[in-house]
Amino acid sequence: MSMTELEKLQAGLPYDVNDPEVNARKLSAATGCARLEAIPVTDAAAKDAAIRDLFGSVGKNPNILPGFYCDNGKNIFVGDEFLANYRVTILDIAPVRMGNNVWIGPGSLLSTVNHPLSRDGRRKHLGIAKPIVIGDDVWIGGNVTIVAGVHIGNNVIVAAGAVVTKDVPDNTLVGGVPAKKIKDLPLTDE
Repeated sequence: MSMTELEKLQAGLPYDVNDPEVNARKLSAATGCARLEAIPVTDAAAKDAAIRDLFGSVGKNPNILPGFYCDNGKNIFVGDEFLANYRVTILDIAPVRMGNNVWIGPGSLLSTVNHPLSRDGRRKHLGIAKPIVIGDDVWIGGNVTIVAGVHIGNNVIVAAGAVVTKDVPDNTLVGGVPAKKIKDLPLTDE
């Protein structure tokens, strides 16, 4: 029995990004993002309800500022005190799991999808999806890119403009392209 493109996606195998079932998820997410965008930023209760409707799960006090986009929505799982600043994009064709107190700076991109290096694979419209996991107390600066398959630990700062291509351990400040460790972070103010 052959697998559907959606089953391939969920198994972490190359899948057709233009498949109707895959595309239906994107269209549903686009509708949910448009609904969220239409709510005045001052209407906290309506924003909260729209976020909870769009995402897979949400903790206490989520905040998403204008310009938010996602690929699925139901694959985004956030803890308490989540913030997505202006113009954040989360391509969640695979799951994106974030702990408590995660702040994402303006213009940042989290992408669980990648494409083949081969011309032939790209001509076949193939994608490969891998989850992103982000721990507690993480501050992602502005214009950061986090690529498919990355795990970011607890108490991490990703400096503005960084491109995170590898896992980041707990208590670390990373920056640059590609992101590298800059220094260890303290757990408390000293």
